Amino acid sequence: MKLACKVQGRNMIVKIQGEIDHHSSEMLREKIDKAYDRSYARNIIFDFSDITFMDSSGIGVIMGRYRNISQQGGQVAIVHLQPQIERVFQLSGLHKIIHKYEQMDEAIKMLQ
Repeated sequence: MKLACKVQGRNMIVKIQGEIDHHSSEMLREKIDKAYDRSYARNIIFDFSDITFMDSSGIGVIMGRYRNISQQGGQVAIVHLQPQIERVFQLSGLHKIIHKYEQMDEAIKMLQ
């Protein structure tokens, strides 16, 4: 599992590669939160183009970031959601509270 965070305007883009499961979720939480706290970003955009698997631990990572960002007036979005991961989003109800976009530029534009 690899993680890269970069700030673009008011958005922190989080690109994760590999699997989000109980083995990687705690490390993801810590790294994302540290990067967000150091940045001047308001929103987080998760790029899921290279996610191959996500279990309930991944749902917890996303929900926790959503809760924290929302309390600070920001938003969370997902781009490039793969079909197998989209099913997890549907079953968990995440699709009701987190906006999904097909392209990164669309997400950036909507979160400005």
